[in-house]
Amino acid sequence: MKEITNTSVLSATLLLGLAWTGPALAQDKVLRIGINSPEIKTLDPHRASATAEKGPMSWVFNGLVRFPAGSADPDALEPDLAESWTSSEDGTEWTFTLKQGVPFHGDWGTLTAADVVYSLERAKDPERSSFAAAYKAFEAIEALDEHTVRIVLAHPVPGFLGLVSNYHGGQIISKEAAEASGDDFGKAPVGTGPFEFERYDTQQKVVFVANEDYFRGAPKIDQIDYRLIQADASRELAFASGELDLIYGKREQRWIDRWQRENDVEVDVFWPAEFRTLHLNTSMAPLDDKRVRQAVAHAINVDEIVGFVGADVGPRGCSVVPSGYQGEDCSAGAYVYDPEAAKQLLAEAGYPDGVTISSVVSSNNAQLPIMEVIQAQLSKSGITLEMQVVDHPTYHEMIRDDLSGATFYGAARFPIADSYLTQFYHSDAIVGKPTAITNFSHCDVADAAIDVAKIEGDPKAQKSRWAEAQRLIHEEVCSVPLFNLRQVWLRRADVDYGYVLDGEMNLAPRITEMTDLNR
Repeated sequence: MKEITNTSVLSATLLLGLAWTGPALAQDKVLRIGINSPEIKTLDPHRASATAEKGPMSWVFNGLVRFPAGSADPDALEPDLAESWTSSEDGTEWTFTLKQGVPFHGDWGTLTAADVVYSLERAKDPERSSFAAAYKAFEAIEALDEHTVRIVLAHPVPGFLGLVSNYHGGQIISKEAAEASGDDFGKAPVGTGPFEFERYDTQQKVVFVANEDYFRGAPKIDQIDYRLIQADASRELAFASGELDLIYGKREQRWIDRWQRENDVEVDVFWPAEFRTLHLNTSMAPLDDKRVRQAVAHAINVDEIVGFVGADVGPRGCSVVPSGYQGEDCSAGAYVYDPEAAKQLLAEAGYPDGVTISSVVSSNNAQLPIMEVIQAQLSKSGITLEMQVVDHPTYHEMIRDDLSGATFYGAARFPIADSYLTQFYHSDAIVGKPTAITNFSHCDVADAAIDVAKIEGDPKAQKSRWAEAQRLIHEEVCSVPLFNLRQVWLRRADVDYGYVLDGEMNLAPRITEMTDLNR
């Protein structure tokens, strides 16, 4: 069984790959990718939620259905491990017929219904999955025979096929491999995708190799070196020197414009956007006073932030639900930038001399610069934002320990209103609870509307409930919606994805059996 291995930390030169001599790898097609992370905590698809972890999930695993390569459109879902499916008229019973003879990586046999049942049961288990809340309505998951799976829902589920797609909890794993690995499955993941996990050199890189038995055909690329290079300048240097083929870019218009002027490179800007939101912790003083939260909302100039990021890469949002999601409702309007109104609200709340709010902030380039802009804006209204800047993994740990008053967070979810409302604004998702997901606001005012929308069979009535939930959250000022931050990656022109990249739910270009290096 392949496992994560520990190695000594190399020098910065080796980390960048600048000591790589070339000849030993010259015979193979090795795609060298640079990601902005110092480490990978897990490669378990039911736990991987950090951006750096999500991308490889699309290389290693499949779902029953899939987003086509290059697409994040839920209306375009197509067969993946399932060759066909049917559903009852009321949408509460779904039957999937599996493709036969699909091999798992290594010596773990071929896909059966038992693997699908095990994977989806695991996805709905809070002890083993970060996405369990999305699967609460899965009443029964059963194997009718070796290649047929039936799923019975307690009620119709909005966007059900997205829950069994090649995304988050829908990714199918080997039951035997998972049971053999136990809690260490994230260190030795086994899927059916075009690339299989080879090894993890701690804090250096993850190596994936071609799955020659992939059911859609052997990949054209032999190996992926997924290098962990947190510093933007270091990734760019490695790219410019020819040591990387594809890197996670800076999501700033100026950076994009600069690289678009270069020859023989391509800048990919694609959907979905990670919706940037400032969550306000209603359980922590002084944010437990609604007037203080209103003051924060009036003190933030979102248009100025969008101008800083760039309208192409960071278009403004209009609701607590990301732009373009099914059910997004903008009827509540945006919070108006008004520093004087903010000061008046603080005075009414008993803070005529201003307030201090704590915030745990990630040091990464997609977060710290924005929070510095917000810090400066808030100061004009007498609001001091005390930022505790930490590395990105520590940031994730601290905000989930409920240590931040204002949490700047960006995320992309399956593009329907329910997924975002459930995970960020339902009381079951409040951090610290056994059912916690990502409700950093401690928001609970829209539970009823969110819950009713889940089981509403009439699309018009369902949309009305989602709109109600968004208005209630807006009125309570659980958060300040900011902007949609699209994905930005930089690649050499000789990297051919094998498809047109318009979107990718796992936030990184999908490397498929068709991806090639034309050199």
